[in-house]
Amino acid sequence: MHGFPSILIAAGVVQVTCQLFKLVFYSIRDGRMEWRYLTTAGGIPSAHSAFVTTLSVLIALKDGIGSDIFAVTAAFSAIVIFDAYRLRGHVQQQTVVVNRLLDRLEHHEETRMTEMIGHSIPEIGAGILVGGVLGLVAHFIIG
Repeated sequence: MHGFPSILIAAGVVQVTCQLFKLVFYSIRDGRMEWRYLTTAGGIPSAHSAFVTTLSVLIALKDGIGSDIFAVTAAFSAIVIFDAYRLRGHVQQQTVVVNRLLDRLEHHEETRMTEMIGHSIPEIGAGILVGGVLGLVAHFIIG
């Protein structure tokens, strides 16, 4: 691994890969192409978790788990993953309630909010797994 730009590019590729997976997976589930899944924040796998896990894995492999930069990356990853679960999970619950209230009103379609915001533990676990595996793959490809 040749440093910061390669690590950041690899993590970005993992992020895009997760979003492409969501596009295909949820479009198949819905029975039609849903381009909004390219930018959705929720769903499986958690692209946020995958991104930060890839960063942490690549930094650990490059600089070691005893390095200062790995400590910073691991702390950053923990915060992002926690927020994806707890903070955005609460926002998602609030959105469901607001949408139920909007369903009772006429002409509510234009104000309806997306409910796919937070992540469940399995979605986060899948993101960590994808980020870890693809981080290892990137390490061996890039060197």
